[in-house]
Amino acid sequence: MECQPIAGHTHSLIHSRTHTLRTIFPEMPINLPCMSLDQGRKPEYPEETPEARGEHANSTHTSRKRESNPQLWRCVYNAAVWYFNHLAGLMPVVMLAEDCDTISEFNALNSGVYVISTQEYLASFWPDLQAAQELYNSIAQTLQERESEEMEKVYAEHLPAEVLEAGIKSGRYIQGILSVNKHRAQHEAFVRYEGSSNKNSELNSDVLLNGVKHRNRAVHGDMVVVELLPCNEWKGRTTALTEGQGEERTMEDTQSQPMATGRVVGILQRNWRDYVASFPPLEEVQSQSRNSQKILLIPWDYRIPKIRISTQQAEALQDCRVIVRLDSWECTSMYPNGHCVRVLGKSGELETEIQTILLENCIHVSAFSEAQLREMPVNTKENPWQMDSSEVSSRRDLRNTHLVFSIDPKGCEDVDDTLSVRTLPGGNRLELGVHIADVTHFVKEGSLTDLEARLRGTTYYLADRRYDMLPSVLSADLCSLLGGVDRYALSVLWELDANSLDACKVWYGRTLIRSSYQLHYELAQSLLNGEEAEVPELSQLKGSQRDQKLGELLQALETLTRVARHLRAQRDKGGALELEGVEVRAQLDEDKNITALVPKQPLEVHETVAECMIYANHWVARKIQESFPHQALLRHHPPPKQEYFNHLIESAKARGFSIDTRSNRALADSLEWAMDPQDPLVNRLLRMMATQAMSNALYFSTGACPEEQYYHYGLALDRYTHFTSPIRRYADVVVHRLLMAAIQLEKEGSLNKALAGNRELEELSQQINNKNRAAQHAQKQSTELFQCLYFKDKDPQTDERCVADAVIYAVRANGFLIFVPQYGLKGAVYLKDRDGQVVSISGDGKCEWNPGTLQRYPDKISTCTSTGTHTFYLFDHVTVRISVKPSGCHADTLCLELINSKPHRAMQPESQPAGSGRSELVQEVVRWAEEASLQAEEKKGRKSKLSREERQFRQSKTPNLYVILQEISELALHDLSACQITNTEAQMCTTSS
Repeated sequence: MECQPIAGHTHSLIHSRTHTLRTIFPEMPINLPCMSLDQGRKPEYPEETPEARGEHANSTHTSRKRESNPQLWRCVYNAAVWYFNHLAGLMPVVMLAEDCDTISEFNALNSGVYVISTQEYLASFWPDLQAAQELYNSIAQTLQERESEEMEKVYAEHLPAEVLEAGIKSGRYIQGILSVNKHRAQHEAFVRYEGSSNKNSELNSDVLLNGVKHRNRAVHGDMVVVELLPCNEWKGRTTALTEGQGEERTMEDTQSQPMATGRVVGILQRNWRDYVASFPPLEEVQSQSRNSQKILLIPWDYRIPKIRISTQQAEALQDCRVIVRLDSWECTSMYPNGHCVRVLGKSGELETEIQTILLENCIHVSAFSEAQLREMPVNTKENPWQMDSSEVSSRRDLRNTHLVFSIDPKGCEDVDDTLSVRTLPGGNRLELGVHIADVTHFVKEGSLTDLEARLRGTTYYLADRRYDMLPSVLSADLCSLLGGVDRYALSVLWELDANSLDACKVWYGRTLIRSSYQLHYELAQSLLNGEEAEVPELSQLKGSQRDQKLGELLQALETLTRVARHLRAQRDKGGALELEGVEVRAQLDEDKNITALVPKQPLEVHETVAECMIYANHWVARKIQESFPHQALLRHHPPPKQEYFNHLIESAKARGFSIDTRSNRALADSLEWAMDPQDPLVNRLLRMMATQAMSNALYFSTGACPEEQYYHYGLALDRYTHFTSPIRRYADVVVHRLLMAAIQLEKEGSLNKALAGNRELEELSQQINNKNRAAQHAQKQSTELFQCLYFKDKDPQTDERCVADAVIYAVRANGFLIFVPQYGLKGAVYLKDRDGQVVSISGDGKCEWNPGTLQRYPDKISTCTSTGTHTFYLFDHVTVRISVKPSGCHADTLCLELINSKPHRAMQPESQPAGSGRSELVQEVVRWAEEASLQAEEKKGRKSKLSREERQFRQSKTPNLYVILQEISELALHDLSACQITNTEAQMCTTSS
């Protein structure tokens, strides 16, 4: 559906079309040039500039007026006559007009130039084009309504640009980006106070805009100018949970302390985009369109206001999502005006929802063009790719001298990085190597592929798919450092002191590598743990040859782990933070159906690989910044504002911990000490709160930032960049080019090609930051979509997977926020419903709704009913039921319902006597340990060498009597009346072989 409004009485159109007008002008030939003039007002597109409208070109500019201009019309008519004569009368010219007087005056002046109305033109030339006729009728009705309706102002007029500019300079006004609270979109929006010259001492961060009237037609994302209200009119943030994100009810009694509050007086820049929206329910459509064709569409994003469009297809598109574009928002209208661009698809269908997520994050990824693919090297069975001999001779060849391997997630195709570590001759030094795919060899600067990668900025990873930054022949093949094939790489090699592990020497350059092993994280960790694991690359080898190769790989992994621990310890001394995020993977079957939600399990090998990558990024940052002090691309992490730590500090205090946030080192130490031996989730949640308080790490050009702001707060490094993932991040591609330029400058003393200047690099940095932010949001929304899909086909009343243990991590006025570790979910639990009833707790912890009251405290909330009082504390474990709350216009959401005030436990088998559980469990532990010991003895002969623990501490890794007795001792402390463990769970409690 293509619908575009045209405003004004007379419409601009110059076109030629093969058609006939035999019903009106039988003498006309087939091809008719058609022209007319538009004096109406154009839609206000955000990207449109005065230059694009011709307002600064004297030869083409005509002032826009609603009334007809006979003199101007005569000029255009004379031009049409000239054109008719220029064609020697072989082809009549048709002009379009809407004014009846104009048509009657000019239509009879010349036999070769015809003046007709748009309606007559469409009916005669395009009788089958129903959509165009409907659009015309809609526009005509809109214009008629606009003229007839009273122009009563709903919003205040925006101030002139010169007044806004003067007010910002004087400090009277504040400028910033409008950010609407998606949970309270009708009531709360904020403008972040950054960089303004406001002299109000009480203003430190955000300005609250309370209600839509104070936003004054500004839309989420607009650059606005705000005037502060008098202090006695200041409001506070709402502290209550909202049951519906779009609900429109005030909560004056649940506000926090008053904060700076203001109103929008002007808009500096409209940042409108395409929005995904849906039609309201059919009964609303019928009510709205009874006397007009106006419909209020409901955007998918809660933060965007309803959009008024004109259409006759509302009922036909009832279950569809459409793309809409804003045109204008007059001060006399409660809602903005817009038009539909196209239909996206049926609501609820997976492809429609995925495309919605992409569009809402301004992610536009189409197939790579033929022109871009023609730039790619060919690698087929018939024509395999081969290394260029001149390229081979110019690179350092590591294929026969270094044991190179990669460690990535299972199924990874775009392998950016590989590692190597070895002892140098003499034994006094180690060599650590980080080898990164040499993308810039294949992607030349300024090429079509480079421009496309720059536009995308990153690879977009969703729950069930990815959209690559580079064509697959590079991302999954020639650039990917796959096992057993020769590849070009850009390497950093350090010589480390074998004892202190301090860096003695570093080398940067292009290399040739051949990865010997393509390991996944779980396999590498199993090898490090001394567990029996099958390495695919060794499956064809037998006996001593296999043992030798496996021994070399184990030695490399253990050395790498020792180096990574040292590197981490060095950063820890500087204040590096170990933060916690919620990372959940949707496990899919072959048909892309979701089968499980799997939270990421932390492994030491994750940190090992990460430390090596951080080390490489840090050293490359030092190199390019020293070579190009004013035009290097770095990444910094600004320190967070202290007020953002309030939630963390108060939550830790409730558990008896003190959090010092004066520096990253103090924060890291505080989090390290905030350990509850009874519940490890407490520390995890505190680290998640610390993560929430952090500012975003950003790319920047060194010439646009003072050196003291280069610091990376989270990693505790003075300089940092991204170098290790050029297949999926364009920033790394830029850094690779800078590194090669630095190497060339060091060798030759000059550059063959000038580098991008500071201003260009800073603009590129901002663009990449925006793309990265969009990628993160899209990935999060995609995960939430699949979380809903996972629970959607399950009955929450009967399916055990819908009941889970949850931990309270924040208290609100009418409920609390919880974290469900089993699924990595966060959400709200309500203790008070819309009818005023509150949750009451029975003796066995079960919940039901009864009349009562709530009392909130900083670290707890109490429910008081006729059955008694119950208090929920921060970090309490409760049992919740998970269900899906469908939404036709927005994304589906998960509903978390409190069903028991006690922690969730597995059901106790009814046939098991209460007192027999402990002895049977001890027997199960002993039996399992004996079987594991026998298996270990059988495998002992096949092991090529002792593990690190066995060599260093002379300690066996197989279960021994001490371990078994320790297990029994711990089991004796368990209260089986509160927790009965099944046989399967018992196996999880025992020692690993």
